[in-house]
Amino acid sequence: MSTAAERNTHPRPGQITLRGGRIEVGGTPSLLLAGEVHYFRLRRDEWAGRLTQAKDAGLDTIASYIPWIWHELPNGELDLTGRTCPERDLPAFIDLCGSLGLRFLARPGPFVMAELKNEGVPHRLYREHPDARPTGWDGTSAPTEDLDYHHPGFLTEAERWLGAAFEVLAPRQAPDGPMVGVQLDNEVGMLAWVSNTPHLDDIAISNFLDWLTDRHGPDGTAKLLGGDPDQLVAAVRGGGDPAQSLAFHHELGLWARDDFAGYLRHLESFARDRGISAPLLINVHGTGGGRGTTFPIGISQLAPAYRGREGVVAGSDYYLGELTVQNVTDLYLCNAILACVNGPDQPATSLEFEVGTGDYGDNLDGLSSPESGVHKTLLTLGQGNRLINYYLLTGGRNPVIEGSRDDGIPRIAFTGERHGFAAPIDPEGRTTPAFDALASLLEEVREYEPILATGRQLTDDVGFGFVADHYLTEYAHPAAGDRREQVDDLERHRGFGARDALGRAIVLGGYHVDAVDLQAIADPASAWSAGTAASEAPRTIVLGTPRTLGRQVQRRLVDHVRAGGNLLLTGLLPDRDHDGTPCTILADAFGLASAGVRVDRRDASGPYWPTVTGSGSFPLDADLRVASAQLLQAPAEATVLLRELGSGLPCAVQTPLGAGSLIFVGCDFPAAHLGNWHALFARLGVRPRVRIDADRAGLVTVPVTSEHGNLLITVNVAPYPINASISVDEHEVQPLTTFPARGHSLLPW
Repeated sequence: MSTAAERNTHPRPGQITLRGGRIEVGGTPSLLLAGEVHYFRLRRDEWAGRLTQAKDAGLDTIASYIPWIWHELPNGELDLTGRTCPERDLPAFIDLCGSLGLRFLARPGPFVMAELKNEGVPHRLYREHPDARPTGWDGTSAPTEDLDYHHPGFLTEAERWLGAAFEVLAPRQAPDGPMVGVQLDNEVGMLAWVSNTPHLDDIAISNFLDWLTDRHGPDGTAKLLGGDPDQLVAAVRGGGDPAQSLAFHHELGLWARDDFAGYLRHLESFARDRGISAPLLINVHGTGGGRGTTFPIGISQLAPAYRGREGVVAGSDYYLGELTVQNVTDLYLCNAILACVNGPDQPATSLEFEVGTGDYGDNLDGLSSPESGVHKTLLTLGQGNRLINYYLLTGGRNPVIEGSRDDGIPRIAFTGERHGFAAPIDPEGRTTPAFDALASLLEEVREYEPILATGRQLTDDVGFGFVADHYLTEYAHPAAGDRREQVDDLERHRGFGARDALGRAIVLGGYHVDAVDLQAIADPASAWSAGTAASEAPRTIVLGTPRTLGRQVQRRLVDHVRAGGNLLLTGLLPDRDHDGTPCTILADAFGLASAGVRVDRRDASGPYWPTVTGSGSFPLDADLRVASAQLLQAPAEATVLLRELGSGLPCAVQTPLGAGSLIFVGCDFPAAHLGNWHALFARLGVRPRVRIDADRAGLVTVPVTSEHGNLLITVNVAPYPINASISVDEHEVQPLTTFPARGHSLLPW
């Protein structure tokens, strides 16, 4: 990475510069297309062959975890040069990459996950620093191998390890060497989230109390906690009030976000002090079960660690399986959200981009088509990602590790001897259909690299609203009923909307959007917003919201509409802030009030199936079943769009305010009826610039424009062929043609 002062000089060949959301190599905007190759899972005599396969596929960069648990010997000494085992010779592997014309992306932890024991941390740390293991709710021990990032013993040991790794990496940095980036730790905060185990050990509680006092003052902290700090400590350890309150959970989430940022900034400073000048990368976690609806939790947890920081870049961690009409929305909108919290120089990247057969359990539990990796790549590059690391490119074998515990397997990982069953190159070095598809894809991508390395997506005048605090749901006290109800509501209605209908209407409806960081716009002075100013919102904002919506965001949305903007809101009518305080700023401004909620039910009173019908102003071809309907009391000037049949009350209205307009849709309006959604957007003056005239749903496009030309990316995520013509800004660019099932096209225009 070049410093700000160096940016005005002529870059050296191979010098990596982050500028204007691009990655420049020797001054030329470039794509970095990497593959993950775990040198420690291969015999040393296999290294060259696997690297050659990667290069033959069209990749230019090799990434690898550098596991602490592999390089630390039972006596605590470190071997990074191969003196005890040739597969520990890290300098030789990096130098081999360079000699083959490949760059290297280093991922030294301390945590690396990768199915390694202890997530890649040596057993010794858990023996010698048992109090570094965090305790969670009611003093229970963490069920994972998590450690308190700020524990002095862990930090000292982690710095010792990283210092040794950086001694190998620093002399091999670009432009003089092949190393182009260093990842800081891995998926920070993920273990605490997935286990619902916030760090509440003695050190963490002390830090939390200090943070609360700095934020609210002693009196404010006492009021927030319902008593003095000793009561908080007792409550956390005993599970009583105030640890179950909504206010406590909100403050805990905000503190954890700040705590993770402090840890990663410490690693950033340590790396710079040890001579690492290359870009530093942060891996953002959050997908699971083939879906990305929880991915913004990782952004919420980690964005303050990288937002606007020079030379620091975030990367996605995507595991979505087969790309279908169900999850293509997840990929598209997660890409948008990840980009919206970046500073102007920070490019979007992906540090773990799933590719392969999908048979992760080596049991034929599931298979992904080769085309799924192709489609995910094309959409992600079209949305502006400049680096993709295909994970895992090649399988291998887990080596035996000295000093392993009696845990049933004497190897470095818990997956058995073979590892990487689903990779495009299997553990024995044989290629799979996924490899052939990747090689063919990269040949296409290289043809259009000047456009993809510099381009931006052509978007409509509509922005997808992102509220970071809607994703502060990683922690919920097991006995906190109010918190559980709040989390359930947030998970159902936030982001992509109930039943993901809002997101699918956008992506499968042919709209192209950037995400809008509403919290940063609403409160530029907040800790969330620090680092870089948020981009201004377009004229129309769409937002899926539960009952919970912060007062500053509510106020900002009202001001947006009053000044001539539009708002399409789906979900429930917001009536409280994140801490549970009543807040009806938005509803009051538009004269709306809740008249109850009708939901699917089957109880002693009998079944109830909510159904909505259209109006004279918004006719429907047929009444539509929904899972829930927010009933409304609306002012006389509101136009009723939908009514819930059983009650006869409105559940969707359009109402003016100042120079703008709000459409509130209080039901999970089915996404399959795209014509209805087009009609809703048209009422706000929004029409897609890319028009898809198709005989059925399933096409997704990304129009890319740059100084090197324009490119229309089209993928068919449906399992059937689609006949369609496509125009951009009313100019036909694709005459009527048939897109094969799971096919794609790249069309200059």
